Amino acid sequence: MQLIQQNPDIHAYLASDEAIDHWHPLVQETADALWSATGDAYSYAKVAFEFVRDTIPHSADSGDLRVSWRASDVLATRNGICYAKSHALAALLRAQGIPAALCYQRLTDDDGSNPVVHGLVAVRLPGSSHWSRLDPRGNKPGVDAQFSLDREQLAFPVRPELGEIDHPELYAAPHPAALDALRESVDRPELWTKLPTAL
Repeated sequence: MQLIQQNPDIHAYLASDEAIDHWHPLVQETADALWSATGDAYSYAKVAFEFVRDTIPHSADSGDLRVSWRASDVLATRNGICYAKSHALAALLRAQGIPAALCYQRLTDDDGSNPVVHGLVAVRLPGSSHWSRLDPRGNKPGVDAQFSLDREQLAFPVRPELGEIDHPELYAAPHPAALDALRESVDRPELWTKLPTAL
């Protein structure tokens, strides 16, 4: 699949916004600490991915009922669903000058029912001409997402026979359908009723 930049200007994928608030002191502090342990863009991107994947539980796995959506809040509460964790990873990458995009899949249950939009991140390392998708959702039995720039290893490879879709668009800002669901929900049970089923 060929990934498509929604904005041709690569600088759009370095911008800060309300959700990807990478100028927030906590995001900066976290990014600086991770960078000091690595020192180059590739190592930093891998460590930042693993930090979000492994140290911030997906709230469905942890049972946390809080809803976070700003990157800084995700880092502060150590909590979030896929969209929120993607905002956190994008912010950490952008904080060190690494272009990061938000991208999405449409996933279903094993019988093709209950479609839901799932959030991912794509990264483009300095000197590279291509984007690589990463899934910081968080691993668990049956889910093994890894950092790989050459061959994707996402949490949920799509099953086209069930109507699942990899959306090729790379967004500089969160898709409104995902962001609105997060912002309009007071807790995770309400969020579960508002998750988008399509983009």
